[in-house]
Amino acid sequence: MHLIQILLPLYDNEGNQFTQDEFLKVRDELSERFGGITTYMRSPARGLWKETKETTVQDDIVIYEVMTKELDRAWWSTYRQQLTADFRQALLIVRASEVELI
Repeated sequence: MHLIQILLPLYDNEGNQFTQDEFLKVRDELSERFGGITTYMRSPARGLWKETKETTVQDDIVIYEVMTKELDRAWWSTYRQQLTADFRQALLIVRASEVELI
């Protein structure tokens, strides 16, 4: 099995908050395609990274997770590009991990 995690920002790079409808659209797309989804939206996670030695960037994010037997890299690559455009990001993280159900 593969666990796919999508880290979606709450705000675009200009500080404008995304609407709930934008998140619901992603939730519905993934739920329809994969038969279920887990969302972590109640308490946004905070990401920090160094843009330069002097500049730290902060992002408030929500995390969407789906599990799938097969990892369709081409589909995920295209979907990540779509989400990157929809959420007006320079880079949007979609990551996959192999997991074992016990």
